[in-house]
Amino acid sequence: MKTVLITGASSGIGLELAHVYAENGYNLFITARRENNLIDLKNTIEKKHNVKVDYFPLDLSKPDSAEILHAKTKELSIITDVLINNAGFGLFDEFVDSDISKIEMMLSLNILSLTKLSHLYATDMIKQGSGHIINIASMAAFQPVPYLAAYSASKTYVLNFSEAIAHELKPKNVFVTVINPGATESEFADTAGFKEGEFESKIPTSRSLAEFTFKEMKKKKVLSMHGTKNAILAFSQRFVPRSVVTKMAASMMKKN
Repeated sequence: MKTVLITGASSGIGLELAHVYAENGYNLFITARRENNLIDLKNTIEKKHNVKVDYFPLDLSKPDSAEILHAKTKELSIITDVLINNAGFGLFDEFVDSDISKIEMMLSLNILSLTKLSHLYATDMIKQGSGHIINIASMAAFQPVPYLAAYSASKTYVLNFSEAIAHELKPKNVFVTVINPGATESEFADTAGFKEGEFESKIPTSRSLAEFTFKEMKKKKVLSMHGTKNAILAFSQRFVPRSVVTKMAASMMKKN
C-alpha cells in the first residue's frame, strides 16, 4: 500500500486531500501545526477507511523543520510515495504596511521548506525507483498581484521551480505536478487578512480541489489549473502587457 505525505493537513485543502487519498487506498503521514486537528483527522479517517494514519505536529516555517520532518519519516521507516507540499499562507495588505516578520515566515514556508522537502524526498524517490511530488501553487503565480505582492511572488517561484524539476526528475521515474487553484473555500482568506465578503461568494470547495489534484496526479500532469475559467485567464494574459495585467490584479484586490 502506498503512502502520501501531506503538509498543512489540519484544515481546508490539506484536510480534504487526506480524505481523498485515504478513499483511494493510501496510507497517510500528515503534518501541520495544530496537533488536536491532526488527531481528530487521524481518528476520523481510520474509522472510515482501512488505512494507517501517522501524524507529526510541526511548524514548517521554522528553521530546519523540513529536515526534522524528513528524519521523522525515516525514524518510522515510512516510504513516501507521494509528497504533497500544501502548507502555505498569504498576507493581504500594502507591502510597506505588512509585518516584515510575517512576510519572512511566509516566504520560509511557501518557498524554503517546500524546496527543501522536494529535495529530500526526491532524493529518496530516486533511490526507491519511483515517486510523485505535488506542489500547491496558485493562480496568483501567473502575474504580479499588488496587495499580495510577496505571496504572489512566492507562488511564481513554486510554479517555475516545479516545472523545472519536473523536467529533471521525469527520466528518473519521479514525477512533479504543480496545482494552481484560484480562490477556494479554505482558511486562506482569514489567515491572509481578507474581510468577510471580499472573496466572491461562489468559489470551488477544498473537496473539489482535492479530487482534482488526485486526478491530475494519476494523469502525471506537470502544470494544472483548477477550473476552465482560470486556465483561460492564465493563457489570455500572454497577449496583454504586464503593466495592464498588474493594474487589473490591483483593482481586483484593492481594499474598499
